[in-house]
Amino acid sequence: MRRELRILTALDVVTRFVGKAIAWLILPMVLSLVWEVVARYFFNAPTEWAYDMTFMLYGTFFMMGSAWTLQRGGHIRTDIYYSRWSLRTRARVDLVCYLLLFFPAMGVFTWLTWGYFWRSYELNERIVTSPWLPIVWPFKFMMPAAGALLLLQGIAETIRAAMQAFGAGIDTVPLVNDEGSVAT
Repeated sequence: MRRELRILTALDVVTRFVGKAIAWLILPMVLSLVWEVVARYFFNAPTEWAYDMTFMLYGTFFMMGSAWTLQRGGHIRTDIYYSRWSLRTRARVDLVCYLLLFFPAMGVFTWLTWGYFWRSYELNERIVTSPWLPIVWPFKFMMPAAGALLLLQGIAETIRAAMQAFGAGIDTVPLVNDEGSVAT
């Protein structure tokens, strides 16, 4: 069980670090929007780049924050049933769902989006609908990166569910707290 706790803690730390780092993208995203509004409506000089920048930053924010949302239990569940079950039953259902649904879907998603990104990288693809013509492959890279991060957090959640379902009680399964240390 010690090994599982170390793995769980390491994966939670990675997810928390990436989640907190990505959360800072809200600042350049808001600044881009404010800049565009001021330039457009006060100076009658709209920018060529603000919409694309906001679009790419929001997509990155959304995709890369998904693993942190998973860690915090923020994804959708059918609560009408889930909330009525015991913690052990919830953990067993989570375990089955991770193994049968989550991992296959995230594996396929990560694999397919890697090809999508790689083709964009090789072509040095640009957004042709924009007069700014920004390169798009860094934005497309966020999809397989988010898939990989979700897979890692899925491993942590599977370990947590297995420990709750078949071994340790709820109080002994750690989650990394806001300071980055293990909360029991």
